[in-house]
Amino acid sequence: MPGWNFAEIWETAADALPEAPFAKQGDRTVTWRDADRRADGLARTLLDAGATKQDKVAQYLYNGPEYLETVFACFKASLVPVNTNYRYAEDELVYLWDNADAVAVVFHGTFAPTIEAIRSRVPNVKTWLWVDDGSGPCPAWATPYEDAAATETDRVIPDHGRDGDDLYMLYTGGTTGMPKGVMWRQDDLAVILGAGLGLAVPEEYDPSFLETAFEAPGPVGMPACPLMHGTGAFTSFGTLSSGGCVVTLPSRHFDPAELLDEIDDKGVNAIAIVGDAFAKPILGALDANPGRWTLESVLAFVSSGVMWSEETKKGMLEHRPEMLLMDAFSSSEALGMGQSVSGGGAAAKTARFEPGLNTIVVGDDGERVTEPGEIGRLAVGGRQPIGYYKDEEKTAKTFLVVDGNRYSCPGDYATLDDDGTIIVLGRGSVCINTGGEKVYPEEVEEAVKTHASVRDAVVVGVPHERFGEMIVAVVEPAGDSTDEEALIEHVRGRLAAYKAPRRVVEVESIGRAANGKVDYKRLREQAVSSL
Repeated sequence: MPGWNFAEIWETAADALPEAPFAKQGDRTVTWRDADRRADGLARTLLDAGATKQDKVAQYLYNGPEYLETVFACFKASLVPVNTNYRYAEDELVYLWDNADAVAVVFHGTFAPTIEAIRSRVPNVKTWLWVDDGSGPCPAWATPYEDAAATETDRVIPDHGRDGDDLYMLYTGGTTGMPKGVMWRQDDLAVILGAGLGLAVPEEYDPSFLETAFEAPGPVGMPACPLMHGTGAFTSFGTLSSGGCVVTLPSRHFDPAELLDEIDDKGVNAIAIVGDAFAKPILGALDANPGRWTLESVLAFVSSGVMWSEETKKGMLEHRPEMLLMDAFSSSEALGMGQSVSGGGAAAKTARFEPGLNTIVVGDDGERVTEPGEIGRLAVGGRQPIGYYKDEEKTAKTFLVVDGNRYSCPGDYATLDDDGTIIVLGRGSVCINTGGEKVYPEEVEEAVKTHASVRDAVVVGVPHERFGEMIVAVVEPAGDSTDEEALIEHVRGRLAAYKAPRRVVEVESIGRAANGKVDYKRLREQAVSSL
């Protein structure tokens, strides 16, 4: 059906602001005209290779202009971008691309050896676009990205059309540890993001609105976090939908000094981070180098995904009281559950948020919670995803009908305070949130238990100052003891490194019940006590 589509919005921006910057990384600048032309070339390449309406295209990329150009190309061709966590190991990549039904993968050259090892296991992927990063030559089975981007073509509007129902698919962790594809209609995303981060398009689609929408370049935004995550992707989409410029860091590993250098050099207005995992190192650099950075251009730091502590916010505001620190409480499948804004030198409390317009708390009985102090699950109504890709059971459990209205309820528990604010308690499940990454214990436990020295194991999250939670393996040894370092390396060889335990705690017995279940709370407390 007709509706807002990012391709239309971004093409209009490119027509109105051809010489304005679309993306910057280090010494590279891509103008809106260049981004539009290159995205057309990529779109034509994908379509000529056989991609059809709403086929899936995976971005196996670090941050950079190529990531954004590829997403633009997919939207032009009515294809579906699929984020790929570049930390994934071989089996995880195979699962993701197979589950997503990916027909094409755009990848940085450094990942070529990993792809080479699994290419036969993903036969549905027909097109491989290789982004040169100086790590080696283009494999014979891939097409150079630059050749595809340089393809001569008119502006790509596919025969099958494009509209507001076209999807953006964001893969996020699932309760079994396997990621699930959250299906967002572009029309819904454009309206939601426009209300807080980008161009405030009308609720009802009206193409004439765009005729005067881009009279001057928009803000300069910087995703300090990966574009493969929702926080980085959504804030970037909002920036581009305002005719702005997305600045990505030159390095592939987070360096707070580099971030601060780039903010001042590029005149960045808004920076997207993931809680204290980013904010504390940034604050540490500012404290250690008084006067080195002015931050004059900064209007806001926006955080989502991990709690942002009041103490860190206070420290940040001491360096620039004029800026706003926005703590957005959202998830991949539930945007706008709540937000907390600090400014004028005053920092908001940790884990306390003003609820969004459509946010409610739902009790275990499925009824709306209205009494202060009563615990329930946060749920957000209004515009929301249509569900999880190829997972009707998970969709039914997450998207609930309350009082006749549909709500997204991803599982975050909270209470209402007397003043109407919500106090977030955390996930009701045993999900571990470490540095913005969701890690589900069952998957890690299975990897731990494959080590010969382990009889049984449970994985828990314990509080960590920077990352929110640290992954700890509680282990029942098969013999006298386990080698902590060897066990951690064993898991790293099977799963993405961020899923591996950082510490190992030995216990005499895991203490499983007759039905095989364990008391995660007890074992977590034991781990905290031991460490």
